[in-house]
Amino acid sequence: MTIALSTPSTPARELLCRMFEAAIASAQPALCIPAHLPSPASLGRGRLVVIGAGKASAAMARAVEDHWAGPLSGLVITRYGYGVPCQHIEIVEAAHPVPDAAGLAAAQRMLHVVHGLTEDDLVLCLISGGGSSLMPLPAPGLTLEHKQAVNRALLASGATISEMNCVRRHLSAIKGGRLAVACYPARVLTLLISDVPGDDPINIASGPTVGDPTTCQDALDIVRRYGIDLPPEVRAVLETGQGESIKPGDPRLAGNRLRTIAAPQMALEAAARVARDAGYGAHILGDALEGEARDVGKVLAGIALQVAQRGQPVQAPCVLLSGGETTVTLRGNGSGGRNVECLLSMAIALGGNPHIHALAGDTDGVDGQAEIAGAVIGPDTLARANAEGIRPNDSLSNNDGHGFFGALGDAVITGPTLTNVNDFRAILIDAATPA
Repeated sequence: MTIALSTPSTPARELLCRMFEAAIASAQPALCIPAHLPSPASLGRGRLVVIGAGKASAAMARAVEDHWAGPLSGLVITRYGYGVPCQHIEIVEAAHPVPDAAGLAAAQRMLHVVHGLTEDDLVLCLISGGGSSLMPLPAPGLTLEHKQAVNRALLASGATISEMNCVRRHLSAIKGGRLAVACYPARVLTLLISDVPGDDPINIASGPTVGDPTTCQDALDIVRRYGIDLPPEVRAVLETGQGESIKPGDPRLAGNRLRTIAAPQMALEAAARVARDAGYGAHILGDALEGEARDVGKVLAGIALQVAQRGQPVQAPCVLLSGGETTVTLRGNGSGGRNVECLLSMAIALGGNPHIHALAGDTDGVDGQAEIAGAVIGPDTLARANAEGIRPNDSLSNNDGHGFFGALGDAVITGPTLTNVNDFRAILIDAATPA
């Protein structure tokens, strides 16, 4: 994978891009899958059935086929443009982040694929970020249109990913442990590529194969907290408890196994190695930063300025790395994008400091609903915007980070990365000027 930038490259930008590339490369399924596959001999008389969903699921399926010596079959669902050809596992593409009929039909077929398995069989479930939208099988009494409406409202509300997935689990016929129950009595081994803060399995694709400790009441509390107007049919599913998920300790989940094979922390550590090899100190601020994207941008700018101006809490030259998943509450008519919103807010707060450069991007190659991973900033970002007649604060107020960086040629474009370990942020501070 090579990152494309429209504007001329600089040493700082080249290093930022190399770090982003290393983060993405560290989470490639071809690298992560093989060590976690069971032995074909361990199946005995049983079959291996492969299912899964997420932006990385097709690449995960391909890695399974490349490293599995015995027979296998199955079905996985991935985002449009993220398909990878497989010989024995069917790959279906569907919509993300707002689900569509292709995802609905594929989720129904997935339940058919695992129907009638025996205790001798093994289901290998490949789960990565994006799986919630790609498996939009509504709870009884609900429709795809209900799911689409709720998804749009959640995406615009400012709710965290864990809050969004709590609601989704309780409106689903396949998430919240229900897929694992559909596989019973077959054993289930779930391989996860985490895209959520904290790597909690119930929040990765809304936990289709794990027990869910949250309740319908928890989902209702989230809906009320963000003032989301639910269709009457959807509200009824939550208020009656009809949407209750499978709970931890359910005997139908006994014996199932789960392994996280790639996560944001691993990607940040790969980027840190690149920075150190280039002679920069590398400091990971956290892999689970959450909050409003514009607020996180201000905080990160404040830390970077303290380093650049005071040499605290670390000395430059250095790189500050972080991951996690921020949120954007849509107030304007821009397309959102949490990474570009965070970065634009950071640029404004930095005020053109001559020593600070930064990159923010989503490791799946798609920031929000735009086919752009993120963007880069440097000391000249605000000056170039002003010269073009672009007002940064207006762009931020309008949630138009993509428009801002696109006009400057500072968008970071990767194309489909075939993995997803959430957001990546790197702030490069090339010199310190202690007071």
